[in-house]
Amino acid sequence: MTLVAGIDSSTQACKVTVRDLATGRRVREGKAAHPPDTVVDPEVWWTALLTAVNRAGGLSDVSAVSVSGQQHTPVFLDAAGGAVCDSPLWNDTGSHASMVALNDELGRETWIRRTGIPLTLSDTAPKLRWLRDTHPAAAARTAAVAVVHDWLTWRLMGGGPGTGRLDELTTDRSEASGTAYWSPETGEYTMDLFEHALGKQALLPRILGPLDVAGVAGRGLPGIPEGIPVGVGSGDNAAAALALGLGTGDAVLSLGTSGVVYARSAHPVHDFDGYVCSYADATGDHLPLVATLNAARNFDLGAALLGCSYDELSDLALAARPGADGLTLLPYFEGERTPDLPHERGSLHRASLTNFTRANFARAVFEGTLASQVAMLDNLSACDVPVGRLLLIGGAAGSLAVQRILTQLVEIPVAVPSPDEYVTKGAAMQAASTLTGEFPAWELTVAELPQVARETRIAEQHEAAKAALGYTPEVPGTARRPASALLPSA
Repeated sequence: MTLVAGIDSSTQACKVTVRDLATGRRVREGKAAHPPDTVVDPEVWWTALLTAVNRAGGLSDVSAVSVSGQQHTPVFLDAAGGAVCDSPLWNDTGSHASMVALNDELGRETWIRRTGIPLTLSDTAPKLRWLRDTHPAAAARTAAVAVVHDWLTWRLMGGGPGTGRLDELTTDRSEASGTAYWSPETGEYTMDLFEHALGKQALLPRILGPLDVAGVAGRGLPGIPEGIPVGVGSGDNAAAALALGLGTGDAVLSLGTSGVVYARSAHPVHDFDGYVCSYADATGDHLPLVATLNAARNFDLGAALLGCSYDELSDLALAARPGADGLTLLPYFEGERTPDLPHERGSLHRASLTNFTRANFARAVFEGTLASQVAMLDNLSACDVPVGRLLLIGGAAGSLAVQRILTQLVEIPVAVPSPDEYVTKGAAMQAASTLTGEFPAWELTVAELPQVARETRIAEQHEAAKAALGYTPEVPGTARRPASALLPSA
């Protein structure tokens, strides 16, 4: 049996799965946690990767490996290959002022027109400006900038502090597209935007094609055999889309640390309303995407406050009526990216002596979280990205309350793929392609959820709560079609 390995260095943890090349079946896996901070020493990601490899039983019998990872998060490298400072994660809100400055200086529409990215605090370009403004000495020492997946791939190939070898850094289209200094039309970096953000020139990873090989594993890596092929890798959402076999007309809702909605498109999107980011996928197509900062952790909070398990939280929510008798939660606990409210916090609305119950509060947590995600489907629809089916994945996808309430919010079919680590699976498919020259056609099992009557009051309460706090309209002159208008594509 030939084995391949996929690695996912996500926000919260590093996961490794070893799979059978012929079937995609998981043979074994390992995991190591990342720290909860939003500005960290990048070495923690490398240490977690090696720990996860060890906990997966090592890769001595594996024939190829590939890495996927959290998008946007930069690693700033000096000429010798060492990190010049800690890295701000994609969800660190400290770069909001930098984002505002870049938009003020060049014009918000410039970024959208040239990169397909309505600049957000999560993108790499504002992180460059953050470094320039807050750590000018570190910016002056920066000789190269990679993102997490690029850097870990380079480490697997023998790069690292003191080695130099910056010219061996590689990336793929999906990661390059998330930087906000890459053109979806040309497939090349927009170096003038990069240099404007950082204030100087620096080396960027070479962009590889979907079936290219980044290189081979270096010498002396614990548990990783020297010389095995290292795949091109990708951003986490692109890897998951590859594993799901995403086709035109499909959209994905991923409920993890963040909430992410994306769909496959043959062409880039330029959303001048400022919601949809025109990322690239792992196949050569495009992956228009919208994201929130707040998602599954809202359920952690709800369970903790009510002193119950996740299953009990779900049961409580389903015991309440749709709309939670008017109780409405805006779950912006960590600030928010969509809508652009980085300094706001969560708020509970229309609480009364009669509706402020455990069941209604549980229901409000689920409804507020999911209404935020469904609003992102509206954003894709407004950009004429066809959506005929919604695939629900992520750590919260198995929740019965999530499934039932989501089907009450949309009229398009909702399906839940069988539980799997889809990011590591997509990375493993990229590893497999280094051996076969093509992506494997591994089986995917999907369960269709029963369609139910739409409960319009949920979205109406969510919008009314935003309006009450002055959060809408999010962009002047914006007109959005409701999620209920999303119909299956022909």
